[in-house]
Parts: sequence; C-alpha cells; structure tokens
Amino acid sequence: MQKELVEKLFSNNHRAVARSISIIESDNLQSAELLKTIYTRVGNAYRIGITGPPGAGKSTITNQLTKLYRKQNKKVGIIAVDPTSPFTGGALLGDRVRMSEIGMDDGVFIRSMATRGSLGGLSKRAIDAADVLDAAGFDLVIFETVGVGQSELDIAEAADTTVVILVPESGDAVQAMKAGLMEIADFIVMNKSDRPGSQQAIASLQTILMMRDHDEKSWMMNIIKSVASENTGIEEIASEIERHHNYIKGKKLFIKGRERRMKKRIKDIVENKIKDELWSTNSENYLTSSLEKVVLGNLSPYHIAEEIIDNFKNQN
Repeated sequence: MQKELVEKLFSNNHRAVARSISIIESDNLQSAELLKTIYTRVGNAYRIGITGPPGAGKSTITNQLTKLYRKQNKKVGIIAVDPTSPFTGGALLGDRVRMSEIGMDDGVFIRSMATRGSLGGLSKRAIDAADVLDAAGFDLVIFETVGVGQSELDIAEAADTTVVILVPESGDAVQAMKAGLMEIADFIVMNKSDRPGSQQAIASLQTILMMRDHDEKSWMMNIIKSVASENTGIEEIASEIERHHNYIKGKKLFIKGRERRMKKRIKDIVENKIKDELWSTNSENYLTSSLEKVVLGNLSPYHIAEEIIDNFKNQN
C-alpha cells in the first residue's frame, strides 16, 4: 500500500499528497516510515516563510505570490498553519476557503494544518508536510503561519527565506522588535501601505535596521511596500525573495542554513522520541505514586526526577 502511495506521490498526484500529509499528521510508525522512504527526493523545493501579526494580509500576499509563480510555470505547495480548534484539534481558519481562487489550479496544493499547541506558531508536523510537498515535485513551498507575536520564531527553523508582513496599524517599530519579528525577518513587507501612517512606520523600521551591526558582507534587508488586495508590490516581493536566494547561494550560506536547521530538527526528533519512551506506563505510575510524598515535603521533586531517569536508564 505504501509503495503504491509513494509512487503516486512522486508523480505529483494530489490525492497521494493529501493522503501522505494525513499520515504525517497521525504521528505514528507509518508516518516515520513514509518520511524515511521519501527523503531521497527531498531538498529541491525552495522554502518561503510568510509571517506577521493577525490581519496583516498574509493570506492575500500568499495568494498573489502563488499566482505570480504559476505564471512562471512553478508548482507551489502551501502550508497554512492555523490555530488549533479547541473542539476538534483541527485547523480552524480554513485558508483554503480564502485561497479558493488558486485552489483549483493543478499546479497548486494547499493544506491547512493546526499548530497543536506549538508556541512558535508552526506545527512540527508542518515541516514534515513540507518534505512531502518537496518530494512530490513542488518547486516552492510556502509556510503561512499564525501571527502570534512574541513566540512567532520557529518559522525561521523551516524556511530558506522568511518574509515578515506588517501593516501601519501593527503598532510602532519598537513593538515589532519586541515581538521578535525583526530577528527572524530576511526582509519586511509593509502591506496596506496606502493607509495613513505607513511612511512613518517604514521610517521607524529603517532607523532600527540602520542601528543593527553589519559590514560590507552583511545581508541588508529591504522594506517592500505593498497593497496586496490590489496586487501592488507583489512582483517586488518575489524579486526580493530571489535576491535573498541569490545572496545566500553566493555567500555559501544556503547549505549552512539548512545544516543548522536540520541539526535542530534532528535534536527535536531525538528528544521527542526519548520523552515518549521515558513517560512509559512505569514512569507515569511512579510519578503518580510519589506525588503525595513531594506535596507533604518528604521528598524533593528533584529526587523523584532522578529516580525516574535512573529507572529509565536501567530499563535500557
């Protein structure tokens, strides 16, 4: 069954892509086996992260960018990461509805995924899903992530180029810095730039950018103005993505960046596997039976933690 699925996936069969991502989301042994099987085909797609505060126009920009890339005959996979529904655990916002204009295009695949409590706004499974889209032959994978302010950082662990979308109403540039968005941005888009206050917001951001440490070899990020609803500034955004792509390729930072991100990803996989094994029934039972002693002050939480780790080591 999996062999047939993988063959269809490699031929860009959309049903196979959807089925594969569903397997990834189930997070079971079949998921790990599928990811290991397809990995020989992974690494060709360029990965773009689009993030920013709620209401900044991320979906509109993603939509317009995708239409531009399709005119260039590039296949685009979109992973729209939504807040987790408290009732179903599924994706809540349904970006596929908002992107219905491009959703019927055979060269586009859109998947909404839930954050499942990931504070960084990007589900860990979304990165695995990007591998599926990569293996299926998509030229570009776009992550459009939840704008959750200060914790919106793990997009930088998934994308080759990260685009931060702001609007004049996002607040002043200092707030953008506090949110950590300035730290992960490869460039900034001031969307809805036809609104009052946009020039002042851009000037504030430019002042902050000038104060950052840099030399003649540093990447100098630009601030692109756009009105995505009118398709204004979209070509400039695509050009800036290409400029950043060329820069990291030219400076030999492309592979180094992927190696750095892969190191963190592998560490996360290892830690999650160990955590799952550690909290086996025995460890959970021992923890539960020891809680009263800790609450009464007879034993330290550190004592119980060390006992659990020692028991785990002895089991292995």
